[in-house]
Amino acid sequence: MKNVEKKYSMLENSTLPRHVAIIMDGNGRWATERGLPRTAGHKEGAKAVRRVIRGCIDLHIPILTLYAFSTENWKRPKSEVLYLLNLFKNVLIDEKRNLIREKIKVNFLGRPNYMPTALIKKMQEVRDVTNENTELNLNIAINYGGRAELVDAVKLIASKIHRNEISIDEINEELIQKHLYDGNLPDPDLLIRTANEMRISNFMIWQIAYTELFVTSEYWPDFDKTILLKAISNFQKRTRKYGGKV
Repeated sequence: MKNVEKKYSMLENSTLPRHVAIIMDGNGRWATERGLPRTAGHKEGAKAVRRVIRGCIDLHIPILTLYAFSTENWKRPKSEVLYLLNLFKNVLIDEKRNLIREKIKVNFLGRPNYMPTALIKKMQEVRDVTNENTELNLNIAINYGGRAELVDAVKLIASKIHRNEISIDEINEELIQKHLYDGNLPDPDLLIRTANEMRISNFMIWQIAYTELFVTSEYWPDFDKTILLKAISNFQKRTRKYGGKV
């Protein structure tokens, strides 16, 4: 623990990422390699979520976005999907008091369609009771897909054009950004993916145009402060060009 804290102190505060996004991958493989059911990996992955939240708070990183459940995850076995959604609801119940105490603001990105009513109600409750918190902005992408987000944004813009609220000539990048699930959310500075997978998996495809990527071989249940520090340290060594010449 002392070594971890020492590494924290060595980071350059002026170049810390403002917004870290994470594709949490490898729960099932973590469990399978240990002879456990896949559900055990998801349960252990919930503990890693707590660790990364604490790490971001300790580092004063203001925004964390986690890819929890994609629009494609419905293709998984029904029993696993039901377990994931129930686990998610129970985590919200168990962590509600901690979220309030730690002053964490929780927001959800994605389509509420098809999710259980009890889960939707719990999500709304947690969003409401944490809305004024300022220590960490925690965004949870659930039933989320980057393409679905763009489709929904286009529909919103088209409906406004149909109602003569805006004209086609007003469509630009800023307008599209405004109509995403959270139009005020700044683009991620750093995207971390676990389990050594080299793909984006339909996650924030508009927002990560110039996001720095970091892939680690560890499965998500093994994610801890040390890995977070490694990702941020790597990020701080990069020169962000945004398509320009440096």
